[in-house]
Amino acid sequence: MAALTLGLLLLAAVLVSAVVDQLVPRISLPLIQIAIGVAVALVAGQAVNIDLDPELFLVLFIAPLLFDEAKHADKASLWEYRVPILSLAIGLVLVTTLAIGFAVNYFIPSIPLAAAFALGAALGPTDAVAVSSLSHTTNIPARQKAILKGELLLNDASGIVSFQFALAAVITGMFSLWGASVELVYSFVGGLVLGVALGWLGSFIVRRVRDIGVENTTFHVLFEVFVPFLVFLIAEACHVSGIIAVVVAGLMNVVAPRAMTPAVSRMNIVSSSVWKVLAFALNGVVFVLLGTQLPSAMHRTWDDASISNPWLLAYVLGITFILFFVRFLWVLGMELVGAKSQKRPFCKRDVRNALITTFSGAKGTITLSIMFTIPLYAYYSYELGAAVPFPQRDLLIFLACGTILCSLLLATFLVPLLAPNDAPQESEDEQRQRDVSAYLDILRGVVEELTARQNKDNELEVRAVIANYNARIEHVKEVNDIEDEPNVKLRLQALSWEEERVNALLGEDAVSPLVAYRYLGRLERVCGLLTHGGRVSTRWHSFVSRLRLLFRRGVNALVHEIPAANLPKRAEETRRLQVQVARYVIEKLEEAVASSTVPTEDAAGLLLEYQRTLSSLVATEAPIVSTTLEVASDITAVRRLACQLELEKIQELYEEGAIDRGYVRRLRDNVVLMQLDVDDRL
Repeated sequence: MAALTLGLLLLAAVLVSAVVDQLVPRISLPLIQIAIGVAVALVAGQAVNIDLDPELFLVLFIAPLLFDEAKHADKASLWEYRVPILSLAIGLVLVTTLAIGFAVNYFIPSIPLAAAFALGAALGPTDAVAVSSLSHTTNIPARQKAILKGELLLNDASGIVSFQFALAAVITGMFSLWGASVELVYSFVGGLVLGVALGWLGSFIVRRVRDIGVENTTFHVLFEVFVPFLVFLIAEACHVSGIIAVVVAGLMNVVAPRAMTPAVSRMNIVSSSVWKVLAFALNGVVFVLLGTQLPSAMHRTWDDASISNPWLLAYVLGITFILFFVRFLWVLGMELVGAKSQKRPFCKRDVRNALITTFSGAKGTITLSIMFTIPLYAYYSYELGAAVPFPQRDLLIFLACGTILCSLLLATFLVPLLAPNDAPQESEDEQRQRDVSAYLDILRGVVEELTARQNKDNELEVRAVIANYNARIEHVKEVNDIEDEPNVKLRLQALSWEEERVNALLGEDAVSPLVAYRYLGRLERVCGLLTHGGRVSTRWHSFVSRLRLLFRRGVNALVHEIPAANLPKRAEETRRLQVQVARYVIEKLEEAVASSTVPTEDAAGLLLEYQRTLSSLVATEAPIVSTTLEVASDITAVRRLACQLELEKIQELYEEGAIDRGYVRRLRDNVVLMQLDVDDRL
């Protein structure tokens, strides 16, 4: 019960931080969560006591966070900036480990060199949440932003591997540079190979499951959440780097298929929501934990008579200075090499970019997580007959916590001065156009998500709600004088899908040639009206295809189809053909909406037309009253869902900085009114 109570308390603190972050947007979220953690510790007193197994902490927090970061990484940017990213992620981490390790051991001799190296390795990784929160208040250049995101993904792995080797040296009391180098290469390469193998195995399992018809969203999302834990544990059992294996598996994105279908889109929507909540909760819990441990860590270290309190503060500031000074020199050297490779003079802009990249490298979740994995005892001494405590564990955690705080403060308050978000002030017309564009994006996003959630059971209800959102989109366009040209290209594409399906059925002998040719002729006439006779190449291809089929079946087979006595049979066969063609085009249009390859309202509007046509073709009798009431009830549920989706889209655009708080409030008020209307409270 104590562990459960503590877990609920931490989650409650994370929830409070999410609210405070909206009220104080200029303070980074990690700082808010740390402050809440300190408040929790001061209120709870000695009740907050974290004593997790190091391996459990590593698996519980680091594995899923790294997997999520790798899954959403921009692979193209990683490859484009691979040289500076690898330089920061591997070279800088090793140099930082050595610089901080030697400095800490020199100024604090009570900390062994290997333990000091462990501290330096833990301070290598940058924090993803801190970096992402900077983008809301700063104007970081695109190149620096891409390098920072690539660095924070890869230096987590190198920092953790270096930390584990330093920790092993403390525990065993032995260190061999050659042996450590060989083991490091083996661990790195082994994790890489195992990550690829497990990633391929995961993709193979997902493909086989889909081949047998299992498109259950719950299964696929739970399997995706299960992957990082499984990969990490298997890699550790094989004595290779579990961190590297998890990152590689995340980059391969083992669960998400390459093809885009409505089922896949539904899975992606649920997966994105699950991982967003999971990553936010894990990151938040770690920062709140940092806040809860600060008072106790400071108290134990502050009361240590062997080190004076002013020297403690000096050590924290000194480590922070070394950390950023080494980083600045490294990044400045990178910029100098980059300027020479581009054959241009080194200028002030390069120095400014180096400073931005330097102070944007705040420390956070990963640093604190791996510091918590330091065991209470280093080893068991048979001579003493007792376990030997890990040397200066409390002091190491104190120094790490202090450095994290300093780095977050520098990133929060110094980077905005180096890269101010000084976009020119918008005029009223520009602001209005931006708000209208954002509102249309919100409505289109709801249509896309509703289309992805559509299935055979809710088809009629979802269609009705999508029609309402399409009408709202058209109304916004009409009010704001936004004129769109008719999407002739999309309609021609739909007609080509119809033709493709008819030709396929002809090739399978699933439809009589006469019915098929009449249908194809009608399609050609419609295409001619849309293109004013400009579809020559496609028409010729269709003619040749029909001619080939005609000769294959023979003229006699066609003659038997002509008698008027078969007119009722021909009408029924035409209806069945139209049903199959409509279903095929609907499937293609759903894929188009899910993949956002065409304007949402155009694809959704055409989709509704085909769905109405299909409904009229398959309808055999008028719906009874109970069915109508049931559909109306289901429409209410879909409308509630649409309102919730609209609120989520509004929040997403606000967090991205696309709309301001005043406009958000107005949009939310409108949605709340619609929710009240749905619930019949007006």
